[in-house]
Amino acid sequence: MPTLYHHKHGGASLDHKSTVLDFSVNISPLMPPIGNLSLNDFALQAYPSIDGKGINDFYTSRFGLERSMVLPLNGAVEGIYLLPRALGLRHVVTLSPSFYEYERASLIAGATIATVPLVNSNRFQLPSIERLAEELQEADAFIVGNPNNPTGTEVAPEIIMALASRFPFTWFIVDEAFLQFTPAFPDNSLMQKVKALQNVIVVHSLTKFYTLPGLRLGALIAHPDVIERLLYYKEPWTVNTIAESVARRLADCGDYEEELRVMIASERERITSLFAGSGDIRLAGGAANFFLAQWVGGCSLDVLMAQLAQRNISIRDCRNFAGLEENYFRFALRTPAENDRLLAELLPATCASAATLRTQLFQRNFTHPPFH
Repeated sequence: MPTLYHHKHGGASLDHKSTVLDFSVNISPLMPPIGNLSLNDFALQAYPSIDGKGINDFYTSRFGLERSMVLPLNGAVEGIYLLPRALGLRHVVTLSPSFYEYERASLIAGATIATVPLVNSNRFQLPSIERLAEELQEADAFIVGNPNNPTGTEVAPEIIMALASRFPFTWFIVDEAFLQFTPAFPDNSLMQKVKALQNVIVVHSLTKFYTLPGLRLGALIAHPDVIERLLYYKEPWTVNTIAESVARRLADCGDYEEELRVMIASERERITSLFAGSGDIRLAGGAANFFLAQWVGGCSLDVLMAQLAQRNISIRDCRNFAGLEENYFRFALRTPAENDRLLAELLPATCASAATLRTQLFQRNFTHPPFH
């Protein structure tokens, strides 16, 4: 059985992390306007609510959900591990490559895993609904990220709804951790559909979109009867007092949300266009706030990452995912100026757009010149 340390995740691993421009972790480059936080603002001498009431307040206020549909969590990962145990899952289908914790959580609960490969030749897009239906014949659960991490594959909600109707005794667990970054949100979310489709459970995170990875905030959204069942297995007091208070403040960040989505959409389009002329890097995904990329340049990916590290830039090595062993890496979208710095390192010197970027970057007095 793999241990906690078996699978590498994103996050700066270089020395002097405070100086690292970290593209390896998929969080917002902006901070929500929640004010300055001080420990004196929180009643740390008292227990938090037993059920994470502050997080429930956020989901009812921000998305209009009924309280009985929301199970607050210490980050979405708590829900990913709770569900296989509480639902008694025995045969789980996932996509491959995908977020490793789906597999690990299922295995720990005693389930077997079947994977549906997302192949490079199809730009890691979802296979046909009939192919998915074939895989689900013997399954009691389908766990899918939407968009999928690390491929950036987006799953149309209509596909999940159709399959959930076709297989009413199969659980459809949809991880929407990155869905808020997409322009169509919240129309493409299944949060409002779970009362009609009782076998659909949404895993939602506040970590990525609101830049709070150290605080751990998230929830499961499901039919009230499902939430009641999960409460039998849920540990008490997993959401701390600070997380409860901050969650309530996030409900008033509508302007921040719109600004962030507009910026991410603009940068996604710009970077897609720039890399269209690159012979060294092939992009895939991009539905959310990150790209999966394949390095096909003259040097190895190890050399590329080492040279980026010398510039205090970190990207996510994805070669530990099945199907991505051939020099795949992932990078998040950050602010335009920060993206320019990464682009100047990655785009080949023969690309006119890269030459223009280099001129701009030297004018901004960056310390290290690009290595191409």
